[in-house]
Amino acid sequence: MVDSLSAADSLEATAFSQSSMRAILAWMGTPPPLNAPDDLPALHTHLAALRASQLTPQQRATVLERLYTRSMAVVATLLPSLTDVPLPIPRKTRQLIRSLQDLLRTLAEDLQATLDSIDEHLTQGLPQAQDLVLWRSLYALAQHLLISNLAASPAGVGIWQQFHQTYEIARRMDLVGNTPKGSSCTLESIYYSTILLGSAQPASFTSREVHFVATYLEHFSDHIDSSDIAAAKTPATFWIDPAHDAPAVACARKSPPPETPALYFSCDRLATLLKQQIAALKAGDTPAQLSLPEFAGTPAGRGVMRRLVTYWGEPGKRRFPRRRQNYRAALCAGLDSLWRLFQEEDASSVETSNWMITNESPDGYAVMHVSGKTGAMAVGDVTAIRTESGENWQICIVRWAQSENQEHLELGLQILATSAVPAFLALPAQASDRDRLSVLILPRVPPLRLTEMLVVPSGAMENQPKSFVLVVEKDHLELREMRSTGLDEQNSQIEVFSIERDILKA
Repeated sequence: MVDSLSAADSLEATAFSQSSMRAILAWMGTPPPLNAPDDLPALHTHLAALRASQLTPQQRATVLERLYTRSMAVVATLLPSLTDVPLPIPRKTRQLIRSLQDLLRTLAEDLQATLDSIDEHLTQGLPQAQDLVLWRSLYALAQHLLISNLAASPAGVGIWQQFHQTYEIARRMDLVGNTPKGSSCTLESIYYSTILLGSAQPASFTSREVHFVATYLEHFSDHIDSSDIAAAKTPATFWIDPAHDAPAVACARKSPPPETPALYFSCDRLATLLKQQIAALKAGDTPAQLSLPEFAGTPAGRGVMRRLVTYWGEPGKRRFPRRRQNYRAALCAGLDSLWRLFQEEDASSVETSNWMITNESPDGYAVMHVSGKTGAMAVGDVTAIRTESGENWQICIVRWAQSENQEHLELGLQILATSAVPAFLALPAQASDRDRLSVLILPRVPPLRLTEMLVVPSGAMENQPKSFVLVVEKDHLELREMRSTGLDEQNSQIEVFSIERDILKA
């Protein structure tokens, strides 16, 4: 009787599995919907049905291959829409991101599960080799992590560990140098492209800048030197603990604990290459001549490359310790808003939002949004902050941003100055359709900074002479003949120059 029931259950499970397989293959034969997100619910449903089915290894591999191909086509279609997302990310976009990442994680797990069914000596009819399965699993996890970076969101729990362990399997099988049939690069290239992006403090970039770095690494991630031992710990050396759920760590910041089976890699060659590319762009070479994305030809792109030199080639320890805090502050964001704030000396003339200071150091704050409109907040933007017990506005730059959900936004602020002078930058008639541009003059801060600084919109002084005229209309009209002595900051939002009086014209 028991045997009869078991046999019946087995027949029923087999029938269910075959029915699921036919349903998946029939759906795969239909054309994709015009709206790519509409494909996501069906993909999740069919992957769940595939997990529950009892198919032969060959059948499972065949169906999973087709679901993977369809899924990655959806990801490729939707990924560009995530390269210009506002912070905090709207609910609908956040739901799309979560659905994409759940899909990628499921694919990676299911692909790895098929490895046990693949034997190099018994590959009767199995459509994938081990290197292709591992490549696809690693790539799905890499895309999962890229989406987190584009969304300024922390990686999901366990994703980094799963990513490291997948690569470790490939290392043990000696497959990391393989470029599987139909793939565009080696497993090692996928791994280190993702590791390098994670080592570049992605929260300190806008989504567009993250996309630029990811594209850059598709071409140049091989300019590193990896090793199982730390032969020479240069400032550009990083280590990875494959058992730890975290990206790589710079040796200059922290050494691996004793007995850690760490992997090491050096970015010396990559940092040198970046410096050469920056110099070539400055000399007049085009991005295309250097095999760089077009974004590299913009002031913001060059600013990203300069920061990458620091992140990969010269990572250092934190200058000041943090102190946990819990008090309120008002924040005003954007160069135009700050200009009005300091010109009119009236906070009611601009829009501000309320934040909680969660920790601070002598050179900045970490803040969490509490209430009020944040506006078009972005990494690299200039802001002014006034604490609940303070009277003055401090001028800061947004160094990083994180948004775990649509109602949560955290910023890291670096203090630039404790006051500012609003001014106009007089422009040559042919330089713009306007004859002047709103800018901020930041005073000297001895002994930390002995020169004034000028904050301008990104690209505003492109191809302009070093000497220029500033017009200050505060209490009375004042013309200041100035010259720039160096570029201190360059990103997608603003540029900051060190400036001094032009004594030749004074």
